[in-house]
Parts: sequence; C-alpha cells; structure tokens
Amino acid sequence: MSALIEVYNKRNKKINKIEKLKTEDTPLNFYSNLETICNNGYENLTSAQSKHFLKCFGIYDKGSFDEFAIRIRIPYGQLNLIQANMFADLAKTYGRNRIDLTTRSQIEMRHLKLNELPTVLNGLLSVGINTYQTAGDNIRGVITSPFDGYSKTSMITCKNLVDEIQDVFLKKKEYIGSLPRKFNVGILGDIVNDCNIYGQDCCFALAKKEEEIGFNLYLGGKVGIQASPTNIFVKKEQVAEIFETLLNIFIEYGFRDNRNKNRLNYFIEELGLETLEKILNEKLNNKLQSAGTALVKENYIIKDSSITKLKNNKSAIYFPVPAGLFNSRDLHCLTKLMNEYNGIIRLTHEQSFFLIVDENYEKNIKDSLIFKKYDAYNNVFFRNQIACAGLNECSFGVIPNKLDAIEMAVYLNQHTNVKNGKIRMYWSACPKGCGVHGVADIGFEGAKAKDQNGNPCNGVKIFLGGKATKKILEARQLTKAVTIQFAQKIVENLINMYEKHKLEDETFEEFDSRFLATLSIQDIQAKVGA
Repeated sequence: MSALIEVYNKRNKKINKIEKLKTEDTPLNFYSNLETICNNGYENLTSAQSKHFLKCFGIYDKGSFDEFAIRIRIPYGQLNLIQANMFADLAKTYGRNRIDLTTRSQIEMRHLKLNELPTVLNGLLSVGINTYQTAGDNIRGVITSPFDGYSKTSMITCKNLVDEIQDVFLKKKEYIGSLPRKFNVGILGDIVNDCNIYGQDCCFALAKKEEEIGFNLYLGGKVGIQASPTNIFVKKEQVAEIFETLLNIFIEYGFRDNRNKNRLNYFIEELGLETLEKILNEKLNNKLQSAGTALVKENYIIKDSSITKLKNNKSAIYFPVPAGLFNSRDLHCLTKLMNEYNGIIRLTHEQSFFLIVDENYEKNIKDSLIFKKYDAYNNVFFRNQIACAGLNECSFGVIPNKLDAIEMAVYLNQHTNVKNGKIRMYWSACPKGCGVHGVADIGFEGAKAKDQNGNPCNGVKIFLGGKATKKILEARQLTKAVTIQFAQKIVENLINMYEKHKLEDETFEEFDSRFLATLSIQDIQAKVGA
C-alpha cells in the first residue's frame, strides 16, 4: 500500500481542469437535467460540460454545439433484428443516414442536433441499448471475438463474462466519469485473436493452467502499445472480481494531473507491474495463481473470407465495410435478410461485420444484392482496414482519412497482384492515433505535406511493422510526411515486396518479423522509393 501512496503523491500534486470539474457536479445529476438542457438550447451548455459530462453518456461535439455524435455500446458487437431496425430508423430520421462502425465493435451516429438527443437516446433504450460510459473518463465497450459462442476454435464462451464485467460499472453509477482516464477492456475465449485482444488497458486472454481452461491477465495496453503479460492466471469465476479490484485501485490511486499521461500504462510504469500484481493478490486474499500456458495464436488468415463455418451448423457471412462507413439504407436491406433467415449481426473491431445464419441459408444471403454490393470490397486491402473519423468529423483531424483509406485500398487493388494473405492497414487522421495505426502492419498518420510545387497539402506519415500480437514492439517510421499520391506508390512497392518474398499463408506481420525486420529502415526506403 505504501507503494501506491508514493506514486499517487508523486503525480497528483496538481489536478487537471477536468478533475476540478468532477468536484463541482456529477454526471448523473447533469444527465437528469439533459432533456431540459437540450430543449432550452446551447446557452445552458458550457464547453466544460460538453467535454466531460456529455461524454460520460457517449455524446460529444466537433468543437462547437452545432452538431453532436453519439457513441453506442453494443455488447459482444451483437445486434438483433429489433435493434438493427431501430438504428436504421434513427440514422435515417436524425443522422443523415450515416452509421459509423468503430474499432470497439460499436456504432456511432453523427449529425445530430442538440434537441434531438433525448429522442435518439430514448429510442436506443427502448431496444435495450445504452450509451453510458462509451466516451470520456470511463470504461469503454468490452471487446471480445465476433464469433464468441459460435466459433469452432472457442474454448470459453465469454458472453456471460462480458455481462459480468459490464455489471461492475454499469450497475454501480458511482463509476460514471470517476476514472482518471479512459479504460479499455477485452476478454477472449478463443485461440484465434480476431479482436486485437492485447490492445487494451486490461485484457483476459485464453490460457490453460494444469487441466483448467481460463485466462492469463495482460495489463497496460493503449494506442500503439500492446498490453504486457502478468504472472496471473484467472479462473472464469474470478474475472469480474479481478477486474473490479484493478478498477478500484486505478480510481483511488491513478494519476489526475497530466491527461496525456494518465492511462493505466503510465501508472504501471511508475508503480511496476510486479508490484501491482502483488497488490492485486493481497487485495484478493492471496488466492491468485501464477500464469498458465497461453493458448491464443498470434496470427491467423481466414482463407474463405466470405464464409466462416461455425458450430451447430451456423455460418458467418462477411460484409467488409470500407473504412467503417455504413448507412441506414443498407442496414434496412440487411434487416430484411435478418428477418427472413433469422440472422444476427456481429460487428468486428476492424469496422466491418458478419451476418450469422443457419448454414443452409448461405446461398440465399450470397444471392442478395446487399451481399454482392459489399462482397465487391472483399479483397486483401479492405478485409483488415481501419480508419478513424477524420477531419470532417473530429476537431483534431488533419486529413479526411476515411476517403483517403478507401482510395488507397482501391489503388492497391488495381495496381498490385496480391490476392491472398493478410495486411492490416490502419489510418489515424492525427497523432492521437484513434485509428490504432501504431499496431498496424502498415500504419498511416495524417499530416500536412508539401506537393511538388512546395504548396501545403494533405499527407501521411507511414509506419511499418506494428504488432497485433502480445509482443511489445513499436512500429518503425518509414517516411516523414508525404503526399497521399506518393504514399500510394510507396505502399504499392511495399506490397509487391510482400507478394514476391512471402511464404505460403504468411501474414504481413509474420513477413515483417521474418524478412523486413532484417533490413534497416534505410534499406527498405531505398527498395520502395520512400
């Protein structure tokens, strides 16, 4: 305990402005007056309230009060027919038809007016969906496999465990807005890492201890950095208790000074991972066991990328959504298939989704116009793509981003011959890294560049070799800021290297570790014309 007090005192001599705001009011008190505030107009809403209290309920603006967006919690990334219809109706009526799929298997709605927020929130609640704690200093959507409960390679179904984790912070309202910074959680009971499981502040990844199947605990992940393994094995019945204990330590002793350095990762750096493990064990009456054998594979390729065979004669039909840009019209088309063939949607962390149906309906789905529309994007450059909101939707954005990502994928599909493999291309519109470009095989960070005439223009910095595995290796910066067009040529040459030198079924991440990592950045730059 003395170690906790020591690091707390070291970093909390002066608290930041948001922490001061938390002492003046509570999120729930603010939320109880939300309908009045929304109906009475902007004059009742301060900038500080917008930046904290609204975010506690998933609502945020673009730096002004003209338009708002809502980030919506979708447990297990699963949507049933009633929920999907509600999303489609709300997006059509209030959101200019736009639906954004996010990197936490969630949904965002945009272009909302202040006085429309209560109606939209009530519509979501009517179908069992809320927006609590999806933004701001809160616990975000809990990540798990899109095939949880269905996969043939799953050893633990995590649906109930996700519910237990969510119950910790959703049913105890004192947690709302109380954290020093945002907190990401994930749990994976599958041997296939199909949800970026290690990119979380706290994650439970499938493991085996003697004859018992459970999880190993990993801590301290954040944008561009994967979580570190602890020496702790977690039984299924211990997941919620360990999570809540860790959460309470972070709330009580976490840093509240510099918001840029208040994530759990920085707390662990100061305290030490082994010290935190000991404190967790003490608080849990010394009943924790040492880590088991990790069972999660570090990489995978789904060869038939349009259909994944599941347990119990189920199939998952893949819909790659370019840069996560979806819309209400297509969702309405999809709900007709869901209704006719008893389907459910499972969202992915790479901003796309699967439609899960009985396998005898595979042909019916593939014959539909909506499937054919999205199957046209089912190639190596769209399958594993992420792009954050970008300049037009975020006050921090430097480049449009989503359209830039789409144009890059289209260009590469037209100018290269790679048909198989796996290449994760992630785009962030600014250095904040919401597009998780730091863990991508090829990452792009929005920046201002200069064209051939020396005039300022949109550009990117290119990064190489981020890891989606538990290895903590930082991506290498391949280029300074270059124009989007020049970036396309550089990446084209890089993809051609992959096609020429990769082994059979080798992902780009494996190719980078085996081949590119043996070359200096200068050698790679010379080979790709950077």
